[in-house]
Amino acid sequence: MADELLDLVNERDEVIGKEWKYEMHKKGMLHRTVIAEVIGKGRVWTLVEQSADKQDTGQYVSAVGGHIKSEESIEDALRREAKEEFGLSGKFDFKYIGKKIYNREIKANKENHLFILYEIYTDQEPVLDSESVGYKRFTEKELSEELKEHPKKFGSPFHFLIKEFYPNLL
Repeated sequence: MADELLDLVNERDEVIGKEWKYEMHKKGMLHRTVIAEVIGKGRVWTLVEQSADKQDTGQYVSAVGGHIKSEESIEDALRREAKEEFGLSGKFDFKYIGKKIYNREIKANKENHLFILYEIYTDQEPVLDSESVGYKRFTEKELSEELKEHPKKFGSPFHFLIKEFYPNLL
């Protein structure tokens, strides 16, 4: 994938510069990422299984997520990522949940993301891109049980989001 120009932000989500994604990840610079949990009727969650060339290979993660390009609005990034990664286009319902800083070192990168979390409400079957090899739907009860009994099935960023925004599932 081509390198993308991203906004460098501070802890208050104020833009303080611009840098290429590659450099942001190498140097651990804080930048925005939009994430969305896809939730259908009855609070059934759709998670995707990451492909072999992605972090969290073979683990379930949030169905929609990606970097917000420099000067791109958060909602435009949400719509773009929902189309690219889930096949959603046109109008769909969503709700802002919150934001938190998430960082980790993985594959020689120092990722320092400001996760901006949304929920997208749809029962649409996903049309996955190459970043995912499959998907699975979970009721909240099933998700809670799987997180407790088989935590390694889920990627580290997903665990972080659950802990920070959905502690009732733990």
